[in-house]
Amino acid sequence: MKIAILTSGGDAPGMNVAIRAAVRYGIKKGHEFYGVQNGFYGLVNNDFIELDHKRMSGIISMGGTFLRTARFPEFSQEENIDKALQNLESRGIEGLIVIGGDGSYRGALHLSRRGFKVITIPGTIDNDIYGTDHTLGFHTALDTVVDAMDKLRDTSVSHQRCSIIEVMGRTCGDLALYAALSGGAEFLVTPENPISKESIIERLKQYKRDDRTHAIIVVTENMINVHEFAKEITEKSKFTSVATVLGYIQRGGSPSAQDRILGTRMGAFAIDLFEQGIDNVAIGIENDRLIYLPIDIVVSNKRRLNPLYKLVAEVS
Repeated sequence: MKIAILTSGGDAPGMNVAIRAAVRYGIKKGHEFYGVQNGFYGLVNNDFIELDHKRMSGIISMGGTFLRTARFPEFSQEENIDKALQNLESRGIEGLIVIGGDGSYRGALHLSRRGFKVITIPGTIDNDIYGTDHTLGFHTALDTVVDAMDKLRDTSVSHQRCSIIEVMGRTCGDLALYAALSGGAEFLVTPENPISKESIIERLKQYKRDDRTHAIIVVTENMINVHEFAKEITEKSKFTSVATVLGYIQRGGSPSAQDRILGTRMGAFAIDLFEQGIDNVAIGIENDRLIYLPIDIVVSNKRRLNPLYKLVAEVS
């Protein structure tokens, strides 16, 4: 079987691991592999490279994606889907592995609805994909955020400050949630756990009265303007506050051991599914067991509320 692999949307540590596992495992089973460079844009523009055992050497420790990635919302147009299918079929490619987030899954769904065999692997630091407990890149990004929190806490304690830390996540607060619990934050503001600025300020006033010398607030991006909020806290609570936006540093870096293991398992599992005649599905992990669901089900559903939110009020 000839199989192509592409990475799409935002890069995530662990993407290269999944590619490596699929290719090396698949070659041993007699399959041939192509890499599509620059995601769905490369699929339309015929940007393919052959993948072999040697090309996979050394990429297990590389962050990002060596196939590169691009956002290409125009892929939903029929003429672009037609071009992609023509390019795949001209090489005799029978199946496609797509690694990415929600937008990548929607691109894969367009192909599957046209009868092409597709399997998706969740690769995004946001952890916002339905049907999986964790996505590739999430744990590496979490380690990055917690490391930054520990360093900021040192400064926060030294200067008796309130530190606001903005993390990525789009519309999912999992990265902020796990970071807040791991880093011992006093406040958490996410789409699933909105807290008014007024209530935070009132609690900080009480902290001052109780002689508490520092506090950490973790906020999911786009919830509030963290720099303006830091000024407001300083003015109204007399608790000096500084905001830090971690930004794209969260996406980079060598994948953690957890993401390397997860990527290896998912990449090999994709090959097993193709061999079993199972396609047009999204791979996930649930209670440490690999699972799969139809891509359209995953795309049309939102992740359930994380049960860890029950702990937030108890330990902050």
